[in-house]
Amino acid sequence: MVRTKQFSGMTAISLAAAALAAVVVLTIGGCAAPQKAPETTNLVWPPAPQAPRIKFVRNIVSDEDLERDTTSTQKLLNFLGGDKPTANQFGEPTGIAVSDDGNRIYVSDIMQQAIFVFDFGNKRFNKVFPVANPGAIALDTRENIYVVLTLDKKIEVYGRDLKKIRDITDPSIDRPVGIAIDNVRGRIYLVDTGTNKSEEFTVKIFNMDGKLTGKLGSGKGQKPGQFAFPTYATVDDAGNVYVTDSMNGRVQKFDVDGKYVMSFGQPGDAWGMFDKPKGVAVDRFGNVHVVDSIWSNVQIFNPKGQILLFYGGRGGYPGLMRNPNPIAIDKQNRIYVGDFLNARVAVYDLVNTAATDSFIEPPKGKPGK
Repeated sequence: MVRTKQFSGMTAISLAAAALAAVVVLTIGGCAAPQKAPETTNLVWPPAPQAPRIKFVRNIVSDEDLERDTTSTQKLLNFLGGDKPTANQFGEPTGIAVSDDGNRIYVSDIMQQAIFVFDFGNKRFNKVFPVANPGAIALDTRENIYVVLTLDKKIEVYGRDLKKIRDITDPSIDRPVGIAIDNVRGRIYLVDTGTNKSEEFTVKIFNMDGKLTGKLGSGKGQKPGQFAFPTYATVDDAGNVYVTDSMNGRVQKFDVDGKYVMSFGQPGDAWGMFDKPKGVAVDRFGNVHVVDSIWSNVQIFNPKGQILLFYGGRGGYPGLMRNPNPIAIDKQNRIYVGDFLNARVAVYDLVNTAATDSFIEPPKGKPGK
């Protein structure tokens, strides 16, 4: 990974992206006459002359994307201008999961009250509806679907055939939002964000039979291991769990035994800081991608919590985002981000990257020299 130069609280990448977005807005909305959809220029991070590490690929918006890439169509531009979503079009995506082979993408949508299933391998679209106020979503080894129902305080489980199998719940659940499954060790991590009246603020651990077996975190607070409205979680290959501690502006890491390991990030608007961290996922190199809903970007940290790069930025132009929430990364390092207010899933590729790029070389010479 390559780190970019910081400038007045923003990087050169975000400044360039913002300028590009402004140009596109002027092009689309500059006159009242109907406009032909412009050809899109795919964004990369960092920009030239540095080697690109993240490349924007496309947007997924509706079932039409199974047959063709609608990223720059006039229909999408019209929707961004205020059109209401169709029945098979995203409204507000809140959860994303991807099959092991990368062919099937599962997206929960709180506006549409549904789970969308895109099978790109077979060019098939399915939809589970209604699903009341769905939050995050996850898959087990059989590709059963686990979706969090926030208001109903439970997890609903659906089979590969999209038929409901069972519920998972517990009286201690207060306001669940996020979910992650450790398929190797047979654990379900349910992020209970809590409420202003709650003292829970924990991540509850269930076995695959749906029995509550433990929890991560020691309740509400700012100390290590405490949470203030956690939202999403992910598990790496070693069984470490990363949880976005949204109101504390950080990510906390717990080991396979549930012990607090470290945290990274803090509230702020500079490099490596967060406003509202939400979705979190780990790529095949073990680096942690963290979505910041307010800054509308994704920051990448290595396993030590050192900042490497960010991608995205606020805007409607393809590759930019508005208040994104969930993220998922498949085994081929393809990245899917739920672009909440743009009502789409933005797709990126991790490119030109090796495992050694995750390490940051210490400065040469003695400290202070």
